[in-house]
Amino acid sequence: MADTQEKKVCPCCTKHTMRSEEERKKLINRLKRVEGQIRGIIGMLENDAYCNDILIQSAAVNAAVNAFNKELLASHIRNCVARDIREGKDETIDELVATLQKLMK
Repeated sequence: MADTQEKKVCPCCTKHTMRSEEERKKLINRLKRVEGQIRGIIGMLENDAYCNDILIQSAAVNAAVNAFNKELLASHIRNCVARDIREGKDETIDELVATLQKLMK
């Protein structure tokens, strides 16, 4: 195996963000918790759990995804957006506005 590992990147993405190992682990752990909650809801459905109980768990998943989004958005603004503005890339502001509009639907 070579010293330089090639990162697997989404083929549809043209931009990349280098994150610290700590930040990457923190975000991945949040998503793994969400994944576990989703598996729990699937189990509830498979066991014919009461609708209201499933809805409460679904709301918890939504809250967890929102918390993930808030954390990632804050990091994006502090790092990517701030860097691009310093470099004179004002189109990043339009990109941020479009992203915020999608998040607020």
